[in-house]
Amino acid sequence: MRAKKIFWAVAIAALVVAIVLIALEAYYVVVAFVVGLLLMGYREIWSLLRRRKMPPIDERVRENTGKSVRNGFIFFVVAIAFLMLPFSVRLVEEPDTVQVLGALFIAAGAVYLFSYLYYDRVEPRLTEKRLKLFKTFMLIAGISLGAAIISIFLHNAIYAIAVHFWGADFEEPVFFIISVFLCPLGFAVGIIGSVVIYLKALFGKAA
Repeated sequence: MRAKKIFWAVAIAALVVAIVLIALEAYYVVVAFVVGLLLMGYREIWSLLRRRKMPPIDERVRENTGKSVRNGFIFFVVAIAFLMLPFSVRLVEEPDTVQVLGALFIAAGAVYLFSYLYYDRVEPRLTEKRLKLFKTFMLIAGISLGAAIISIFLHNAIYAIAVHFWGADFEEPVFFIISVFLCPLGFAVGIIGSVVIYLKALFGKAA
């Protein structure tokens, strides 16, 4: 009963926020906000529609929900920090702030959803070997993404230093190759490998 009251309180608060955003004509953020909430509350909404009651909440559900919310929050903070970097400002010059925040709301909701499915269904179905392989692929993707960001920063920094001190239009090749060719390749390998294992475990049988 308490969980149901909390759910409806959150739903009413979300409705108020949506009305305020509509009044501000921030329609893109409204759509993103609603989609993000639906992704985060899909389990409760689906249970209310089918059984007219909240799903059971045990210790495992609380733990999975907590870890999923943590992942979504970390993603949102890291994405905001990345967009505040000087070299990434150019990526968001065309879309306005409202569109960027809307996209981040949707992405954070998706991260929550996939994280919850992972902790609830995927991880318990993976053998120790498959789980280790999955984490290895995720690590490869994460390292590749981080290396790409650092390489872009260093490439631009070296170019700026060369122009400032020597007045030369120097195109630094090493970090350019790393960021344009090697990092995307590693990221693709990591993402594809982890997605394959994730989907096989999600729709397959328990190990």
